[in-house]
Amino acid sequence: MTAPTPAYAVKSDLAYLVVRDRILSGEYPPGSSFNQASLAVELGISTTPLREALRRLSSEGLVELGAHRDAMVTRLSVEEARDLLELRLALDPLAAGLAAERRTRDDIAAIRDASTVTALPEHPTLEQLAQHRRFHRAIYRASHNEALIATLDSLWDKADRYRVAALRQGRGDDEVQQKNAEHHELMMCVIAGDAAGAVEVMRRHISTGLGATAAQLLDDVTPA
Repeated sequence: MTAPTPAYAVKSDLAYLVVRDRILSGEYPPGSSFNQASLAVELGISTTPLREALRRLSSEGLVELGAHRDAMVTRLSVEEARDLLELRLALDPLAAGLAAERRTRDDIAAIRDASTVTALPEHPTLEQLAQHRRFHRAIYRASHNEALIATLDSLWDKADRYRVAALRQGRGDDEVQQKNAEHHELMMCVIAGDAAGAVEVMRRHISTGLGATAAQLLDDVTPA
């Protein structure tokens, strides 16, 4: 079997990024469907690289592929929201503590460079979502635990959908200021090598964050 051509890889990556961004931005809301053939025409590609991209998104839990030509964006669920929250409450503080113990000069520079991030507004742009991710990923990478970094990175896109859902309910100025303060406090703990402080700040950051809000909101609307 011959290897895929570079052109195929580029087209597949393009389709992946377009559909992923539309899901995260809410242009393709949870539960909505789109026609694969029509999207392929819109993107100027064949259905083959598009299907490759959709299989990748399906493996990440963002879309569901049926026997027909349509693909559906995975619905939000209280069960998944809780699963993500439980995982992040366990793993994010671990990464923060390890980062404080293991950070290098390059890690500190990357964290400082990404620290211009501010708490997400009610209607975040894709760039704001990406900036938020860069800051947290700089903390993760400073842990120098590749399995942990990969696991947390794999959760991020799913978690972003719940963050955006929570933001649609509104966010007060006090909460925004608190989250900005936590970002700064977390950075300073990691830079200072304060592992216990980094763990405590990160645990507080996650337990009172948008993922927790989304889990509560979905629980409130789920029939008993």
